[in-house]
Amino acid sequence: MSESLARPMPASGLLDRERTVAGARFNRWLVPPAALAIHLCIGMAYGFSVFWLPMTKLLSNTDEATCKAQGLMAEMFSTTCNWTVPSVTHTFEMFIAVLGIAAALWGGWLEHAGPRKAGFIAALCWGGGLVIGGIGVSTHQLWLLWLGCGIIGGVGQGLGYISPVSTLIKWFPDRRGMATGFAIMGYGGGAMIGAPIAVALMKHFGGGDSSQGVAMTLIVMGILYFIVMSAGAFGIRIPPSGWKPAGWDEASSGSRKAMITPHHVHLDVAWKTPQFWLIWGVLCLNVTAGIGVISMASPMLQDVFGGHLIGLDSLTALTTAQKAAVAASAAGLVGLISLFNSLGRLFWASISDHIGRKMTYSVFFILGMALYISLPTLGHLGMAGLFVIGVCLILTMYGGGFSTVPAYLADIFGTQMVGAIHGRLLTAWSVAGIAGPFLIAAIRQTQINAGVAHNLVYDRTLYILAGLLLAGLVLNLLVRPVDAKHNMTAEQLARERALQHEDRTAGDPAHAARGPFGLSGVLAWAAIGIPFLIGVYIALQKAAVLF
Repeated sequence: MSESLARPMPASGLLDRERTVAGARFNRWLVPPAALAIHLCIGMAYGFSVFWLPMTKLLSNTDEATCKAQGLMAEMFSTTCNWTVPSVTHTFEMFIAVLGIAAALWGGWLEHAGPRKAGFIAALCWGGGLVIGGIGVSTHQLWLLWLGCGIIGGVGQGLGYISPVSTLIKWFPDRRGMATGFAIMGYGGGAMIGAPIAVALMKHFGGGDSSQGVAMTLIVMGILYFIVMSAGAFGIRIPPSGWKPAGWDEASSGSRKAMITPHHVHLDVAWKTPQFWLIWGVLCLNVTAGIGVISMASPMLQDVFGGHLIGLDSLTALTTAQKAAVAASAAGLVGLISLFNSLGRLFWASISDHIGRKMTYSVFFILGMALYISLPTLGHLGMAGLFVIGVCLILTMYGGGFSTVPAYLADIFGTQMVGAIHGRLLTAWSVAGIAGPFLIAAIRQTQINAGVAHNLVYDRTLYILAGLLLAGLVLNLLVRPVDAKHNMTAEQLARERALQHEDRTAGDPAHAARGPFGLSGVLAWAAIGIPFLIGVYIALQKAAVLF
């Protein structure tokens, strides 16, 4: 026996990539619910607005004059002054920005470490970050809230967001869009589940005063999310190298084959190609337009329609009770936004499997431009129902852009390092997350300062957002297959696969993962599906006031 055969293989840890290879009885349809478990937890990012107002009412008997005079640095450490809404909302900006940065920095490491280790670390960071943020609220230390929820939580967001992506694409080469759509749908719908839980917990721990229940709510939700995300991370399996679905032939992609490469591009090369930056721009512009609407949806509906939302002619004659009814009606739009943002991720990503990723983005931009341009007219005519429908359609394409882009990257750059490449691309989200809300808020305020009526202040903004979509359409039309000179050679591919331990992965690719769906599949989907459907029901209940 040769020395190489006699030498024992190094023992692998529980979190190592080679410990996650699927066996013969595994069924690939168990992977999406595991990925959803992670994304539904980190998707609470979209529901964090339920904490903002309670966080500004933590203290009583404060000296308002002194507190108004203090600067941001003093506010970070003050235990005698309530926080302001802008100060606590910086938390959201932080974890969205850190999400993109973390995904870009550690995307390459994730490809080698595997989805289990990355998912578990994401659970530690997101769950632990919420616990630290809860301690920050309890001790009234703003810097600790930012560190926990914003920075550490943001790292968990980034790792958790991209950790299942490349695994799902490898399990579903025949349905790349649908597979990533399932997972990323969870991020869009996480608020539907998390926000009602947070509201109920704040009421429970606060004894009716939500502000007094914020700290314990964050701590409890952090522990809960850690458990659920860890279960998802340990539930994920990777296919043996060379695995393919039974009966699937790569040549069956038909007319879309020209945009689907059988080769692979290394991360270090991919981000230097024109295709990477064209798709980066496509995602950035799509997200900038969509997130601009998300950030101002409720006030926009109130400004544009006012009393029309409750059957009145004008906002000027509203009583306090009527104004509250208008606000409640507009708040129903937030529930609809979460629902359509989530479902659009699965719908459009699945459609892209049939019409191609490039065509799908073209539909986003062309249909989106038509909707953005029509919204001002619908507002002038007082057609609130059609206005809301238009906003909901826009939000399906906002979510669809997120879920379609991983498959787009796999088509262009191959599947070997798509998770890492996706991580780099998410810096577009970080940029858009700042640019979109800033753009729409700044233009709105400029219009108000110039004396423009409140029901007209969004017209120019919506036309500008339509212009951004036109630019995105041009960039998308310029995307072409990557030049063959950028593809990894056989030696480079072998080295990369060795770094991912694919040379040590057990299992027979011809027979692995052919097991039945079985009871375990039913239970896994029920554990994810039942809370999600409850969230949908609650969102529809809240949205019913709009109609």
